[in-house]
Amino acid sequence: MQHIPVYYTPLQVAAATGTSPSAGKPALVIEDWLASALPIVVREPTLVTADQLSLAHDRTYVDEILSCKLKNGFGTHAADVAASLPYTCGSMLSAARAAIREGGVACAPVSGFHHAHYARNYGFCTFNGLMVTARVLQSEGARRIGILDFDQHYGDGTEDILNQTGRDGIHHISAAKDWWSPSQAVDFLKQIPKMIGEMIDCDVILYQAGADPHVDDPLGGWLTTEQLQARDRAVFATCRAVGVPVAWNLAGGYQRDARGGIAPVLTIHRNTMRECVAVFQAYQAYPAQT
Repeated sequence: MQHIPVYYTPLQVAAATGTSPSAGKPALVIEDWLASALPIVVREPTLVTADQLSLAHDRTYVDEILSCKLKNGFGTHAADVAASLPYTCGSMLSAARAAIREGGVACAPVSGFHHAHYARNYGFCTFNGLMVTARVLQSEGARRIGILDFDQHYGDGTEDILNQTGRDGIHHISAAKDWWSPSQAVDFLKQIPKMIGEMIDCDVILYQAGADPHVDDPLGGWLTTEQLQARDRAVFATCRAVGVPVAWNLAGGYQRDARGGIAPVLTIHRNTMRECVAVFQAYQAYPAQT
């Protein structure tokens, strides 16, 4: 049996803060996937350096975040959040490198990227791991990177960094720019292959598989559970069909259960992994132990 590589370390986890569970979500997701007997192999990510973070962010901003002089995306000076950030970005970078190197797919169970601007944070996002990953990959020789952002919210931070540092070699699609209504759901799903077709010349697609477009999400509200699964199936199947590697992350999700936990969000992320497995498991060359 082949296994899907997931880049995770407890060092990428911090205490959840306020209304967002994202800082603590990676540990809960990994626990859920293993308990569900999903065919994943957990690999240790390589952390990113301050120099690598500065490929996408202002260096003074980077240094002041890491030293806790500036508030992070959660609005705190928490040291555990600052310590986790090189690993959350490192998880995304490690997954993208694996997808390129080994072909197919890899996962970074992380959130909190696309609202981080060039020199400021916003909306639970401190460093933009999408753009950090893209810039590091370009420094390593990648020609073109796709960013396919299917979170509920617009990737304003990604756009700001592209405006500040240049767009050469990066193709960014943020679905929230054009898609937000239940009346658009069927058309949105039909358009996914076309969107990926615009990235067919990319070395890798960085896919944000947000859980927050779910109809019951307090910050979302336009796709059903089944439609979210169809979204993920279309992304993975199209990437597989056109031969473009894909590295995906969790992005947003804010539903709570009756006890205040995030069981509904975990269900959506579990469904995404199941769709990933269904498309890629038969083709992956990844062994169960590495």
